[in-house]
Amino acid sequence: MQKNTLTRFLLVVALFLGQFTFASDTEKETEEHGKDLKTEIKEYISHHLQDAHDFSLFSYTKENGEHKYVGFPLPVILWDNGLKVFSSSKFHHGETLAEVDGNYYKLYHSKIYKTDAEGTIHYDEEHHATNVKPLDFSITKNVVMIIVTGLLMLWLFTSLARSYAKNNGVPTGVGRFFEPIVLYVRDDIARPNIGEKRYKKYMSFLLTIFFFIWFLNMFGLTPLGINVTGNIAITVSLAIMTFLITNFTGTKDYWMHQFNPLGDTMPWYAKIPLYIILIPIEILGLFIKPFSLLIRLYANMQAGHIVLMSLIGLMFIFKSWLGSPLSFGLAFAISLIEVLVALLQAYIFTMLSALYFGFASEEHEHDHEHEAEVAH
Repeated sequence: MQKNTLTRFLLVVALFLGQFTFASDTEKETEEHGKDLKTEIKEYISHHLQDAHDFSLFSYTKENGEHKYVGFPLPVILWDNGLKVFSSSKFHHGETLAEVDGNYYKLYHSKIYKTDAEGTIHYDEEHHATNVKPLDFSITKNVVMIIVTGLLMLWLFTSLARSYAKNNGVPTGVGRFFEPIVLYVRDDIARPNIGEKRYKKYMSFLLTIFFFIWFLNMFGLTPLGINVTGNIAITVSLAIMTFLITNFTGTKDYWMHQFNPLGDTMPWYAKIPLYIILIPIEILGLFIKPFSLLIRLYANMQAGHIVLMSLIGLMFIFKSWLGSPLSFGLAFAISLIEVLVALLQAYIFTMLSALYFGFASEEHEHDHEHEAEVAH
């Protein structure tokens, strides 16, 4: 099928915007498989949002009908009555079965199921797959980007520390760009929210979480099509770390506030009816705080990717000199906003974590208050 010049131009630009995962032969696949174009777009968006066992940048169909993918496979590591290690290329993007040691595995909706030689998938009444799922320890594209981000941060901060040591506290090179950010996290996030006495013991975590989220969000805007922070398992893990640090470093006053929120302001018998309500609320608040962290980061990054992909998908639907450029303009504008959102979400997660750490490290100066009352 011939494509007009406008469509080719829009697809190339969308690729460099970092949100292009639609195959360049979307219309051809629609004709071959009889799928509606909107259904094809929804499937591509769903595929983009999910983790995968390979990096697939885009695909195209040759004149002879052969479907070609541009990308590279990743190692699949399964535990199924023993360790099974093989390349994800055996799945050929879910089109074929992988045979390993006489067992057959099928990639179905980004999950690996054990099947028979025909690749049969069994379903329950709600149309959920009931095949056995082996334990999956595979190196997926999200895991790869987490490792890459970790190595990048290790190199970055190691280089920054060396430049400080060599130049008497004056950074050089790329350190000049990151030093103000590090100082901002320290002086405008950690110190005001945690306090001058205790902020230092939280700085390593706050700096790590800020740059980790920021870099992963920025990688999500590249042509690699990675949506790590839009994966709820990742945001849950980050929130759990904040939760554990908050509660394991909590002071006696912090825990007294959880179970004795009214303090000594009234007799104990008068507080009992109130505590029946207040204490469950305080305990519930311990879990609501990390939940708000994980759901905010997850929802914002997920929504951003969905909006961008939907706008790009409109180019295929409109296919006109008016609708397609309008969709492209909106997608470009949203991409610029997403660059800001990538940084903003890292800031919000770090700021709220510091705020929770500040609550946990609070201490009331009881002795000083008592001396002031006596002197008065």
